[in-house]
Amino acid sequence: MPLVCLTDFEAHAREQLSKSTWDFIEGGADDCLTRDDNITAFKKIRLRPRYLKDVSKVDMRTTIQGEEISTPICIAPTGFHCLAWPDGEMSTARAAQAAGICYITSTYASCSLEDIVAAAPGGLRWFQLYVHPNRQLNKQLIQKVESLGFKALVITVDVPKVGNRRHNITNQVNLMKNLLLKDLGSPEKIDALTEVVAAVKGKIEVYLDGGIRTGNDVLKALALGAKCVFLGRPILWGLAYKGEHGVEEVLNILKNEFHTSMTLTGCRSVAEISRDLIQFSRL
Repeated sequence: MPLVCLTDFEAHAREQLSKSTWDFIEGGADDCLTRDDNITAFKKIRLRPRYLKDVSKVDMRTTIQGEEISTPICIAPTGFHCLAWPDGEMSTARAAQAAGICYITSTYASCSLEDIVAAAPGGLRWFQLYVHPNRQLNKQLIQKVESLGFKALVITVDVPKVGNRRHNITNQVNLMKNLLLKDLGSPEKIDALTEVVAAVKGKIEVYLDGGIRTGNDVLKALALGAKCVFLGRPILWGLAYKGEHGVEEVLNILKNEFHTSMTLTGCRSVAEISRDLIQFSRL
């Protein structure tokens, strides 16, 4: 039976992966409130349809940091992809290159950086950095990723202390550190997005990860000011399904849904997506 939405990939991954691996990927900190609220928060937002516009051609292309991508849907940094698929991050990198999007490689990648770059030499790649107290180590790592063609650093600043992941403690899982996901304790990200966008006043681009499950979610994030969204867990679900081809399927589903959402809201380009499309639910 074909998988037709991201929740199908989630269900398949849950059946396919070992319990400890599934718990590691899906578990949040403490009661998992932030993880769950990130998804629920999108459901409070409605989109206003726009009709009687020529949407025979819809262009999803955009740029991030001056680099063109095929759609504003990219891959967030998560660690230990080999838990989901033998080729791990190499498969992820190949899927990102094929899709024409950016892949942020985690400090805790399970493949070597050299192998990841060799797997997708033409891909747009950024590197996520956990800053080490030893400045010399940071310098050496930054110089290494720069020499390998990584175009930007994504510095994690919200983990002064590692979150309390109860499933991992129960399963006695400890892979270097308990740091699969970037954000462990922020408020619902879609709710915080408008505050961040207002605070930076257009001086820098704003991106969002966390809670994206449909093309509608992508459009909502962009309408509220995000330049691009990044996927975390859904990429690992795709890996668990068919490796790089599973990741490609996840990305294609989301891209097709986003295209539909743009069409129904009368947006012929990403530049036409605006706050006017947003309506917050009164429920």
